[in-house]
Amino acid sequence: MPAVQPADAGGSGRGRRGRRVGSTLSEINVVPLVDVMLVLLIIFMVTAPMIQRGVEVNLPVAKQANTIEGQRFFITVPANYARDGRVFLGEESIRIEVLPERIRQRFETSNDKQVYLRGDGGVLYRDLVDVFSRLKEAGVEKVGLVTEPPKRR
Repeated sequence: MPAVQPADAGGSGRGRRGRRVGSTLSEINVVPLVDVMLVLLIIFMVTAPMIQRGVEVNLPVAKQANTIEGQRFFITVPANYARDGRVFLGEESIRIEVLPERIRQRFETSNDKQVYLRGDGGVLYRDLVDVFSRLKEAGVEKVGLVTEPPKRR
């Protein structure tokens, strides 16, 4: 028969066991946790660009246009802009490469540097953005987009 050891008074044996268990639980290994978090981070970094899609947008229709005050500079982008690269500065037809210099000349004496951009309905968005960036390159501070109100039925 095995020998039975007497328990200490006050339950000190139980206290020893509690301390021993507590010391082993306080030493949690965080290396696997860090490994898992790094793998998840890499997965999200790789998949995030693939998830992004275009957003369906219904562009608003201009119901009421504000009156244009002050000196007006209109740039018109015709439907054949992609073929010949010409725009109209007022009534004058010019090549797109000359546009920034002409705009700088017109705005030498003007404090209010704003231009109104009119684009034909058949003009691609990238063509309007090209003209827009050239206007910004010329020092135009504000570019307004001219629209027509919808036809009344």
